Amino acid sequence: MAKARSLFFCSACGHESTRWLGRCPACEAWNTFADAPTPLPAKAARAASVRGVSAPIVPVRLGDVSSGRIARSSSGMLEFDALLGGGIVPGSLVLVGGPPGAGKSTLLLQIAAALASQQGPVVYVCGEESAAQTKLRAERLGAGDELLLFAETDLRAILDARESVGPRALFVDSIQTMALPDVESSAGSVAQVRDCASALMAYAKRTDCATFIVGHVTKDGSIAGPRLLEHLVDTVLYFEGDSGADYRIVRAHKNRFGSVDEICVFAMDERGLHEVRNPSQLFLGRSTSGARPSGSCVTASIVGSRPVLVEIQALVGETSYGTPQRLAANVDRARLAMILAVLERRAGMHLGTHDVYASVAGGLRISEPAADLGIALAIAAAFRGLPLPPATVAFGELGLSGEVRAVSQRARRIAEAKKLGFKTIVAPPAPAKGSSDDAVAVRDIASAIAQVLG
Repeated sequence: MAKARSLFFCSACGHESTRWLGRCPACEAWNTFADAPTPLPAKAARAASVRGVSAPIVPVRLGDVSSGRIARSSSGMLEFDALLGGGIVPGSLVLVGGPPGAGKSTLLLQIAAALASQQGPVVYVCGEESAAQTKLRAERLGAGDELLLFAETDLRAILDARESVGPRALFVDSIQTMALPDVESSAGSVAQVRDCASALMAYAKRTDCATFIVGHVTKDGSIAGPRLLEHLVDTVLYFEGDSGADYRIVRAHKNRFGSVDEICVFAMDERGLHEVRNPSQLFLGRSTSGARPSGSCVTASIVGSRPVLVEIQALVGETSYGTPQRLAANVDRARLAMILAVLERRAGMHLGTHDVYASVAGGLRISEPAADLGIALAIAAAFRGLPLPPATVAFGELGLSGEVRAVSQRARRIAEAKKLGFKTIVAPPAPAKGSSDDAVAVRDIASAIAQVLG
């Protein structure tokens, strides 16, 4: 009897090899290869396909494909619908990841209950809990009784049972607990996660059933399992921020039907997750008109497709070590090093003997260059020990020569700042000649510091 052939997969990127390797040739990660035996039925099926036994695949002319508009379904949460690009797309496969206790199961249970009460049969697979435990959590969240529960980890039995139900949506919690009986490895292994996700994708596309799956994360914060899992699904949503805070930030890292880097903010209490319609007010943390301490500057950032105001905080002090500390929280560290070099060279600030700490208040990570001016002004204010004028917002990209460069969506940033009561807006000059938007135009970092700090 022939033996099953063993394959090895990199748990970081999904690279496949016929033998174990200490270092992955694709992503160059060390000790990430795991054994995943390939069952003989799958091997025989591939061989039959090569011999031409399977039915031929006929291509479809692009002009013959119907271009009808896809009718999206509402999740019952306007902010979550906007995160997905306008609602839930039929036949889509959505992966929701995050650290333990972030609220993944809570969010999906709330959405599943809302869909079940409004649009028809919805199945929730609780692979980590019993049906009674899920019932207790649903009662705490105020969910209705229309939701169909399935406490099972055999994915083949789950999909076979779904055929008779014909659900509008399927929720699987979690993909690491699912297993296919014809795959010779335990649940949560590379092969099981890969094949279970492939089976769910095929089921979703064949039946137009919107499918949501929960994915655990590893100790370094990435979603457990092969990277192929993220490539396979249509949308990847990830919980960010501190899981101990009173709010949760969900970001779209991948979205085939909407904007990438879109965020949705939820407030967490004993009744579950509640969407926050104005995240700018949450991240600012204090009154827009009141004076802020030295080392604080508000900047207008574009997160996904919406403008969000966030507070940049900086702390500068004389170093007690031979090498000054440069620490950044929710700010790109390489970007911070560049800003410090520009401040020292172009603004005359001698920061070589000072420790510098920069952070974005509220836990939202900012990576776009438009936050450069806000970070620079926060550091300059902390270095001089002076607060910025009240109700001041600054945004703009810094060049290596110290110039403040124009950024995209200028009008939307200014409109968001004015809506929240900010009076002084420091920004690069308007790109169009003759245009006026009441912003204080600064051409370089030295003039920006002189404008706000004197």
